[in-house]
Amino acid sequence: MFQQLRTAISMLIVMTVMTGVVYPLCVTAVAQVAFPHEANGSLIREGADLVGSELIGQNFSQPRYFWGRLSATAPVPYNAAASGGSNLGPLNPALVDATRVRVDALNASEPSTRLIPVDLATASGSGLDPHISPAAAEIQVRRVAVARRMAEHDLHSLVVEFTEGRQFGLLGEPRVNVLKLNLALDRMSAGSRSR
Repeated sequence: MFQQLRTAISMLIVMTVMTGVVYPLCVTAVAQVAFPHEANGSLIREGADLVGSELIGQNFSQPRYFWGRLSATAPVPYNAAASGGSNLGPLNPALVDATRVRVDALNASEPSTRLIPVDLATASGSGLDPHISPAAAEIQVRRVAVARRMAEHDLHSLVVEFTEGRQFGLLGEPRVNVLKLNLALDRMSAGSRSR
């Protein structure tokens, strides 16, 4: 019996070291060598300043910026520590009200005859989605152009430039990373002011 107990304890120690120390260190080392940007959170820096991550949406609400999807995190929007959907059903009055408020705000700022893309009126499953559809970006061009006193065609070109295609050419849908688009917009505005 003591022999079996000693064997079991030895195996527990060996497996704990292998799966709890050696394996994570090997995976971390491979990730740092092969994919350092992704392994460190896909962080975006402007000079020495950390401005965000490609993977987490941010709260842009000023008219001079493109707006992302709604955040389902509460009480602070886009709080990565509270990631998750609202879990509200499609007939829940709270979901209907939140969607109506967003649609009203978009209609007030985006006078258009076009339908508002669904991704601008609803939150994603994580509540932190950093992307919007190209249609959701295009419908905001006029508002951003007026707020920044820029030509609409310049903004259309910027949206096209920052539209990412399907992954591997077939997975997902074309999308625009709102943080990257807004950072490029700030750089474009700063460049035109310096001339």
